[in-house]
Amino acid sequence: MASPPHSSSPNRPLSKIRFTISHNSSIFSLLVVLYLLPPLSSAHLYAGVEDTKGVKNDLFLEVLRDEAVARLNVLGKVSDADGYLERTYLSPASIIAGNIIRGWMEEAGLRTWVDQMGNVHGRVDGMNSSAKSLLIGSHLDTVIDAGIFDGALGIISALSALKVLNINGQLKNLKRPVEVIAFSDEEGVRFQSAFLGSAAIAGVLPVSALQIQDKSGVTVQNVLKENSIEISEESFFELKYDPESVWGYIELHIEQGPVLESVGLPLGVVKGIAGQTRLKVTVRGSQGHAGTVPMSMRQDPMAAAAELIVLLESICKHPEDFLSYDDQCKGFSVESLVCTVGEISCWPSASNVIPGEVTFTVDMRTIDDMGREAVIYELSNRMHQICDRRSVSCNIECKHDANAAACDTGLSSQLKSAAYSAMKRMAGEDVDDVPVLMSGAGHDAMAMAHLTKVGMLFVRCRGGVSHSPAEYVLDDDVWAAGLAILTFLETQM
Repeated sequence: MASPPHSSSPNRPLSKIRFTISHNSSIFSLLVVLYLLPPLSSAHLYAGVEDTKGVKNDLFLEVLRDEAVARLNVLGKVSDADGYLERTYLSPASIIAGNIIRGWMEEAGLRTWVDQMGNVHGRVDGMNSSAKSLLIGSHLDTVIDAGIFDGALGIISALSALKVLNINGQLKNLKRPVEVIAFSDEEGVRFQSAFLGSAAIAGVLPVSALQIQDKSGVTVQNVLKENSIEISEESFFELKYDPESVWGYIELHIEQGPVLESVGLPLGVVKGIAGQTRLKVTVRGSQGHAGTVPMSMRQDPMAAAAELIVLLESICKHPEDFLSYDDQCKGFSVESLVCTVGEISCWPSASNVIPGEVTFTVDMRTIDDMGREAVIYELSNRMHQICDRRSVSCNIECKHDANAAACDTGLSSQLKSAAYSAMKRMAGEDVDDVPVLMSGAGHDAMAMAHLTKVGMLFVRCRGGVSHSPAEYVLDDDVWAAGLAILTFLETQM
C-alpha cells in the first residue's frame, strides 16, 4: 500500500473539495448549521440503563448515539434531488458529503486524504505506523430515493468510536494503524458497475472501468477530471493496497432484512455474502406503426421482453424445474436464489409506435456460485430460443459479476464478542447470543475480500426495509452499533 498522502500531497486537498462545491455553498452552509444544532434526545429502549445524566460514562451516549444520529440526519439532507435522497458517484452532493465526512474524520484525530477514485480516507497510525493496518469502511453513495442509513451508518459508527478514543486520549494506544474509508461508489447506480471505490483499492477493478459511460455518455475518467482528479493507467494501478500491509477489513451495515427484528436484537454477525450477477438485456425488433402492422407480422421486442421477464421469474422461483444435475453437481440452495428486473426502457417510447428496441436489467443473487452460473447459462439459452421464435435479436451483456464472499471466522468471532459485550453493557445484564446471518445484499466487503480477510456486523432495521425512504434504525441501535465498534477497537490496543 502506498503511504497515505500528507497535506502536501498532490491528491485533492480539502480546499479543492470546497472549491468544487462552491456552487452549492448555500446547501453546504445549511448542513453546517444542521450539524451544529444540538442533537435531539431519543427514548431509551434498553432495560437497566437510564437515559439521563446518570448513564454510565463508559457507554458514551452523547457521541455514539446522539451525535451519530444527528450526523446521519445531516448526511440524509445531502442530495442531488429535491424531495428525496439521491447521491451517486462523484455527483455534487457526493462531493459535499465526502467533504463533511472528511471534517468528521479530522475531528476524530485522523489524517485525511481523497484518492484518485474519490474514496475519502482517514487514518491514525497508533503505536506502530509500520504494522499491518485495520481497515474499516462503508459507502457514501446511495440509490435513488434512498434511506439515510445504508452505507452512512457504517462510516459514522466507526468515526464515533474513534472519536471516543481520541477524547479519552487512547487513540495513540492502538497497536496497529486504523483507517476508515468512505467508499465513493458501492451501489453502482450511475455507471451500472458496483464497487468502483472498494474494487479499485482491492485491485480487482480493471483499468477499462475508467471508460465506462453513464446514461449521458460521460465516462468515469471524465467525472474524475471534472472533480480535479487526474488519473492515468499507471496511477490507477497504484490505488491497489499491498495485501501485506493490511491486517483485515471490517464493515458495519444495516441488515436490510427482517431477521434481527424478529429475534429482538440490535446486532448480528455476518457469516457470508451472496454472489451477484447483473445483466443488461437488449431486445431489438422491427419498429412500426401501432395501427397498421398486423399482429401476425410483428417483430415486437416489447412482447418478447415481457416473455423473457416471465421466464426469469419462473426459473428463479422454481430452478429445479429447469436445471439438471450430474454427479459432480448435487444442486444448490433454491431458497437463496433471488432475481429482479429493476429497470426497463424502450425506444422510441411512444404510445402509437411498436418499439424498435427494449432494454432491461437483471439482478441475480445466491450464496451458491455454481448454482448462479448454472441459472445464468440456462436463462441465456432459453432467452435466445424465445427471441429466435419471435424473430427478434437478443443481446445479453454481463455488467457485474461477483462471487459469494465468506467472512473470516476469526474476525467474525471477535466481532460477535464485541457485539455481545456492547449489548450486555447497555442492558446491564446478560443478553441472548448474537445471531449469525447470511447477507443477500452486496457490500464493499465483497470486493475487499480479494485483498484481505473481512468481517461484518449487521444492525437491525425496522421491517427489514432498505433502499427506501422508509428505511429506519432506532437511535439506541445506532448507539449499540457504535459501542460494538468501540469494543472491537479496544481489542486492538
